[in-house]
Amino acid sequence: MLKLYLDIDGVLLTAKHIKAAEYAIEFIDFITDNFECYWLTTHCKGETKAPLSYLAKYFDLYTIKKLSKINSTNWTTLKTEAIDFSSNFIWLEDYPFNSEKMVLTSKNVFEKLIIIDLNNDNELKKVSQILIDFNT
Repeated sequence: MLKLYLDIDGVLLTAKHIKAAEYAIEFIDFITDNFECYWLTTHCKGETKAPLSYLAKYFDLYTIKKLSKINSTNWTTLKTEAIDFSSNFIWLEDYPFNSEKMVLTSKNVFEKLIIIDLNNDNELKKVSQILIDFNT
């Protein structure tokens, strides 16, 4: 199963005037049902309690239960430290650091990074279609 590494801010939640992104609940249903999901966010460093607590302010209990299926990761400096490069994966991120992009490039997996821009209309719907295409 394809691994999906997932940021929170700028992916599931808007960056300004923080709220759930448009289509976020449907997106969460889709990814948790179809991918092996992992948190790759500053809100999760080794355990899932913190991201779920943070997200509980923005999502209903049903959605939080879906989000509880997402596995934790641990990293120190760069998020790429937590990626299993031996696996088939996609990383959803709104603002990857240049150093993280360099790691992906050096591993020949830069195309596995999907940069999310919630300022685009229907961004998470578009990303869902990209993930369907990538997974087939």
